[in-house]
Amino acid sequence: MMLLRLLSLFIILGGLLVQLTQAQGGGHILYGDVKVDESKVTGIKPIGYDLILYLNGQIVRRQTVSSEGRYRFVDLSNGYYDLVVELENNEIARIRVEITSPRINTDYRQDISLEWRAPFRAPAKPASVSAADFYKRSSANQKMFEKAQTATDKKKYEEALALLKQLLTDDPNDFQAWTELGTLNLMQQNLSEAEKAYLRAIEVRPKFFLALLNLGKLRVAQKKHEEALVPLTLALEIQPTSASLNFLLGETYLQLKKGSKAVGYLYEAIKLDPTGMTEAHLRLAALYHGAGLKDKAAIEFEEFLKKKPDYPDRKKLEQYIAKNKKY
Repeated sequence: MMLLRLLSLFIILGGLLVQLTQAQGGGHILYGDVKVDESKVTGIKPIGYDLILYLNGQIVRRQTVSSEGRYRFVDLSNGYYDLVVELENNEIARIRVEITSPRINTDYRQDISLEWRAPFRAPAKPASVSAADFYKRSSANQKMFEKAQTATDKKKYEEALALLKQLLTDDPNDFQAWTELGTLNLMQQNLSEAEKAYLRAIEVRPKFFLALLNLGKLRVAQKKHEEALVPLTLALEIQPTSASLNFLLGETYLQLKKGSKAVGYLYEAIKLDPTGMTEAHLRLAALYHGAGLKDKAAIEFEEFLKKKPDYPDRKKLEQYIAKNKKY
């Protein structure tokens, strides 16, 4: 669907155990421009793209930017990061970024260029665009809603905020506008206001997929993993065929040290998208290793290498497999 779809995975092995570290306190900055050629898009264009920064499989930062926006992640430590671009809960690009500097406060720039090669379509079985999710506005409010979207695209965020707030004052039941308001606040790093807007959207329309998903992602990014479970679980009930959402739920349970619950979601993610969810094999391997089930960990590492034969630490994983796999 996109010209750019770079898949890159990295995990640090301490001995044979996967070690997870935090990306905080280093003082480095990662930033760049996001440019999306939407000239071949027909119909409704995406209002924004989710940029998610991973370190060793953990989400450490996230932002939402427009097709001609700029992202900025601050206070990062040295490490090998995966910068992931998502649209409607689907990963469309993944870029490896290496931040290694003996100095504090080093700026790193990584621009992202994407190009549409087909008309924009929602994922298969998109519960998020069901008839129940369409909202009929008055003619005046529809024009206001569209003006807000245009203002957002032009980075006139204050204007967009004012328009959405005016619209919602006139019609507080517009759950789509509440969700847009949440996303706009998220783009400006107003996390508490974003959460309030998403919650209001869900209050008005309890099964609105996009608001549930965004709220769950926001809470995961804030490391509020227990609080993220409810909206993410409800979102999965609406759209059970989302591989990335299954992975996110599995990862959330792992962060809560509830590995037995994480396993099912991780395997489901692999089942739904065997190639795109390759990283789930690493998460399962780490889980099994920590539980002392090294033979199962070896199987997961083996499956991972089948899909990622060019993995930089292939030899380390092969040594682990040879030592622990039961033939």
